[in-house]
Amino acid sequence: MAVTAQLVKELRDRTGAGMLDCKKALEATDGKIEEAITWLREKGITKAAKKSDRVAAEGLVGLVTKGDKTVIFEVNSETDFVAKNKQFLDLMATVGETLINNEPKTVEDALKISVNGESLETVIVHAIATIGEKITLRRFKIIHLKADQSMGFYLHSNNRIVTVLTFSGKIDETIGKQLAMHVCAMRPQFISRDDISTDFLNSEKAILTAETKNDPKNAEKPDNILEKMVEGRLNKQLAEISFLDQVFVVNPDQKISDVIKANNVHIVDMIRYEVGEGIEKEEIDFASEVMAQVRK
Repeated sequence: MAVTAQLVKELRDRTGAGMLDCKKALEATDGKIEEAITWLREKGITKAAKKSDRVAAEGLVGLVTKGDKTVIFEVNSETDFVAKNKQFLDLMATVGETLINNEPKTVEDALKISVNGESLETVIVHAIATIGEKITLRRFKIIHLKADQSMGFYLHSNNRIVTVLTFSGKIDETIGKQLAMHVCAMRPQFISRDDISTDFLNSEKAILTAETKNDPKNAEKPDNILEKMVEGRLNKQLAEISFLDQVFVVNPDQKISDVIKANNVHIVDMIRYEVGEGIEKEEIDFASEVMAQVRK
């Protein structure tokens, strides 16, 4: 596969590596982005693909609670200008109420629900025609609390990140919110290390092993020392992505596991939505975005 300038730019944006290194990585992996990221990490050229999950689409997330039910959802637009539009905000309210009142299983089912005599899909189509941008209901999740459960949730002030934690046992409302805020800020990928798959562990260990061995500073070190170095780095990495292992942002003297234990609860579920995560979008400079709005 030919290595194009666009591929090099994409890899550079995702890894922060230099253009020449990105070109070499793509040539070595036949133009495959994910394999090129791994290649760069193994060579120690970049420590991690830290930019790979940057938000690339616009819109808002929402949260609606009614009785023992809570729904979180994401509606995407093309620009954040539209996401601040009153009509878009009204649409968000309609979507939230429709979801929590009808409890559909899928987005497809949700779009078929009748809203004042027309489908939710038609309501969205009308909004598209009025606002002038593509708008989509991307995802949602409905959470039902059992009698012995409690919840902590946090909707960030810009309505771009929402987090919900479900606990077995009753947790103080303030602490529940603080824990949800922690998830918003620190982005844990798993509740605990027990939730991390063997495939993920093996993949990360293989990358760290190759990276450690390829580091010239380690050329004279024996294998047993290299293995200990890899284990140490792996443990540090797992502590960073495991919620229970993280240091509590509200009180750095505590780990999350300490807070959970002190409140005599267990975490049943952890959900974090961030607008546009995982969606690729063509980059548009600010001036072009403004002009696009002016022309509408």
